[in-house]
Amino acid sequence: MKAITSRDNPLYKRLKALAASTHQQKKGGQALLEGFHLASAYLDVAGQPETCVVTEGALQHGEAQVIVARIEAERIVVLPDALFGQLSNVVHGVGMLLVVRKLGAVLPERVDASCVVLDGVQDAGNVGSILRSAAAAGVKQVFCAPGTAYAWSSKVLRSAMGAHFLLDVVEDVPATALIERLAIPAAMTDSHASQAIYDCDLSGPVAWVFGNEGAGVSEPWRAAVAHRLTIPQPGGMESLNVAAAAAICLFEQCRQQRGPR
Repeated sequence: MKAITSRDNPLYKRLKALAASTHQQKKGGQALLEGFHLASAYLDVAGQPETCVVTEGALQHGEAQVIVARIEAERIVVLPDALFGQLSNVVHGVGMLLVVRKLGAVLPERVDASCVVLDGVQDAGNVGSILRSAAAAGVKQVFCAPGTAYAWSSKVLRSAMGAHFLLDVVEDVPATALIERLAIPAAMTDSHASQAIYDCDLSGPVAWVFGNEGAGVSEPWRAAVAHRLTIPQPGGMESLNVAAAAAICLFEQCRQQRGPR
């Protein structure tokens, strides 16, 4: 292990710059995983991180000790709690983060299983929540259009709670490139649609398209969808949060695919 005690240390400066800039993380294809749960999930799927940063205090914690024991010693950096605080985005965090390469996924030639399309969803919390719902519903592929929040940002990772390691997340996918590969019908929610989601046959695979929080689904996708579905809201609200709408759609499909009981 390498101990760093000075904020002037070159490695510490690089870590601090990386932690402060989502743009730099995206440019370098890196991500920062903070907390025991994300660290353990990454190790299970992808192996060794680039760097494990852990506080002196965290090393006294049994769960941290188990994780550290799985990581090669030369990859571990130990910091005082005060220095770690400059890297952390979590209030009252546990004192551990991994610097990792994001898991790469490529656009397939054909899409024939249920998937999620994030069409300019800008809020990182919404993106993370949708990824979490998708993974829980058994979806394997998520395609992010340009303008969608960086799927490997710290806030998305925290919101997704490990869903990234159960999914193939493909970013910066133009609508035209994905639409021509779809071998399944696409669906979107629309508060003005005539068909309720509960009356649509969702027993087969569907490409679920969820749009920007303000503008909604973009024109290329609006033209491509086979189903425009409304989520009944007897309470009278005009619309739902996109992450809530996504969860309803995905689990209504799960319910229908279970068949009659």
